[in-house]
Amino acid sequence: MRTGLLNAAGDRYRVETELPASGGAYLLHFSVGFPLALAIPRLGDPILNPGDYVYAGSAWGPGGLRGRVARHLRSGKPRRWHVDYLESAVGCRAVRIFPGGRECALVADLSAAGATFPVRGFGSSDCRDCEAHLLRLPDR
Repeated sequence: MRTGLLNAAGDRYRVETELPASGGAYLLHFSVGFPLALAIPRLGDPILNPGDYVYAGSAWGPGGLRGRVARHLRSGKPRRWHVDYLESAVGCRAVRIFPGGRECALVADLSAAGATFPVRGFGSSDCRDCEAHLLRLPDR
């Protein structure tokens, strides 16, 4: 499976022209430098502690990875998904794409490597297999 790196500024790929329009999975990386309250009542208005977090998502609809990643990196968008609240608060630092990949496989791999689930149900409302799709990476 081919993977690629993209930082939030788009330095590695130009999102609109160089990311694949095919489906796959992706990881969004966030660094939280302070206790961060997220106004998401369905999740109990969680507070994220300082640390590094990744969100695992999938892009199988129209536009594939290109369309979904472009939406995540766009500012001023409506808050539609849980991750939109995190993005609007701290911004996405990096994206890693996995053409043809599956988000639940990424979650399983990260969890096996020591990442933890800070907010049960975050980003996984429609998933029956994962505790959440937001994970906190182990401290270095």
